[in-house]
Amino acid sequence: MRVSSQGVTVVALLADPDTPTEIAQRMARMLPDRLADRSGQGRRFDVKVVSEPFTAGTEDLSTLTRRIMDRGSEANWDIVVALTDLPLHSHGRKLVVDLSHEHGLALLSLPSLGGFRLQTRARQAVEEAVLSLAGPQATGPGGSPGSQPLRGPFIGRLAPIRPGQVEEEEIADLRYVLSGPRGYLKVLGGMVRANQPWRLVLGLSKALATALATAAIATLDSTVWSLSEALSTQRLVIAMVGSVGLMIGWLIVDGELWHRSAKVSREARQRARLYNASTVMTVGLGVLVCYVGLIVINSVWALFILNDQVFASATRTPLRATEYWTLAWFVASVATVGGALGSGLESDEAIRAAAYSKREQERRILLQDGHGD
Repeated sequence: MRVSSQGVTVVALLADPDTPTEIAQRMARMLPDRLADRSGQGRRFDVKVVSEPFTAGTEDLSTLTRRIMDRGSEANWDIVVALTDLPLHSHGRKLVVDLSHEHGLALLSLPSLGGFRLQTRARQAVEEAVLSLAGPQATGPGGSPGSQPLRGPFIGRLAPIRPGQVEEEEIADLRYVLSGPRGYLKVLGGMVRANQPWRLVLGLSKALATALATAAIATLDSTVWSLSEALSTQRLVIAMVGSVGLMIGWLIVDGELWHRSAKVSREARQRARLYNASTVMTVGLGVLVCYVGLIVINSVWALFILNDQVFASATRTPLRATEYWTLAWFVASVATVGGALGSGLESDEAIRAAAYSKREQERRILLQDGHGD
């Protein structure tokens, strides 16, 4: 690891676009002071954020670490910490972090940190990586540098994170991986968090408008009143599951979000399963938020518009709180089907963030455009 002649260690946060860049920019404000306080001895750090699609076109660890190493040498940075929202694999395990003390670089896969407190965990992970790379190199029993364990979010009694296998020909000398079902769920949660489901809700404005229009009309229909009164709770649940499932399926099919791997390797299949599971969960969360919003809006609209006597004459049931709730619930299911049809009017940009494969395609285009300039 190099140290600049001015006594300032230059740390570059090389981040993929979207979520990794946003996280890097937020942590860069406090990292210099925190690193200086923790390292001691009056050491100073200069933290830079560089947003580049460095993972475009590959998820091979050796290729990625060489890219990071070449980029760091080109810019003459002392330490490079690369952040990506792609789930990376090593020998069938899910990668958390790779470090090379000799070259002063680290590669951090953000989904491996889970879906909760991602900003804090990412900052802690970057701090530990930088301090490990900036500190004196320890030599392990095998003669490998940097074999001292990391702390922070990497170690814990309940964390499924443990040291991973590193081959002699690899650039990295220290690796942490996730293992077991809890590790899989942690990565999946991190991928859904990186997909930012709330953006999907905001992007489905035309579908929501169609659903709200459908709901407003259905709430005034006496046939819908009678149907909502006649349906049992089980049938209402079936209607909800069916309408939400239809909306999820239509968004995935219409947006071409389903990932099909061209490779037949085990890691490619694992990656495809992770991509598709995260896409279904992201779209599902977005649709469920829309569904709950429809129920709330339908309830308010019904309270404002319905008349007790007219409702009772049509359904032979007095208009009580239960009837308001049942009607709003059933209308939400009907409106969601209408919203699914309206979602076909959305542009691809509205739902592209729900799929890793779409983001990967965009980053590949960005990388090609950058090389063409």
